[in-house]
Amino acid sequence: MKKIGRLLKKVLTPVSILVIPHGNPKPLNLKIPAVGIFLGLLLLALGAVRVFGVVMDGLKYPLLVSQVEYYSQQFAQWKSTAMALHEVEGDFRRIFSLNSKDKVLETVDTSYAGSVDLRQLMEELQKAAERVDEIKDYLRVQKDIYLATPKGYPVEGGISSPYGKRENPISGNAGFHSGIDISASPGTPILATAEGIVSHSGWTPHSGYVVVLEHGCGFSTIYAHNKKNAVKRGEKVKRGDVVGYVGSTGKSTGPHVHYEIWEKGRSVNPKKYVQGRS
Repeated sequence: MKKIGRLLKKVLTPVSILVIPHGNPKPLNLKIPAVGIFLGLLLLALGAVRVFGVVMDGLKYPLLVSQVEYYSQQFAQWKSTAMALHEVEGDFRRIFSLNSKDKVLETVDTSYAGSVDLRQLMEELQKAAERVDEIKDYLRVQKDIYLATPKGYPVEGGISSPYGKRENPISGNAGFHSGIDISASPGTPILATAEGIVSHSGWTPHSGYVVVLEHGCGFSTIYAHNKKNAVKRGEKVKRGDVVGYVGSTGKSTGPHVHYEIWEKGRSVNPKKYVQGRS
């Protein structure tokens, strides 16, 4: 306990900084706890490292690549500021270790041009905090888009009917196929291709058991002809959650999943999304 007490006393011991204005012999004595300097540097360093790590993870996604160079430059500036503070703190420690006002005045080099402007430093720190907020906001938006964008196949299987114009297999008439049909064994789990909320889970005469998910950012997905559904309306799902099971209900010629992607109110070709693009 005595060792801990001595350690706390040493850490909380204030560092005195003498500021002597020109033309005024009365010095201004500023006392700053040594631990305050170290905590400030530590928090700045940890924050920069954490945010930099998140941005580097963003390299996996094309939308983030163009931002990495800009953010790296900002981190370099913060690192330079932290190093400058560390050097000034080291100079103060060496001077005040003399434990004598006379020795301090004899030793201190007042010709040093790199003086610390506390007001400017606070402004720089404020700008740095604002940049961090901008980065966090940008990454938050990009994460929402990533989670809402359909990706991959809802089931493993071959595409038996592509998106676009085709002859209807039931009526034989020419028509437009607004999704893709993926053949799979009956009972195979159907997986959500993006995070979202179930807006419909029920039966229709044409599509049989069908599930509709709303993902946000303008995206919706539809899973039809299911043997049965595994989710209810209003339920939240994540990418990879089971929403139903492969069947051949409704107007169907065999077990498969009719899979549609809607973007901003219009059906789009799921091809690029099932191939993993986001």
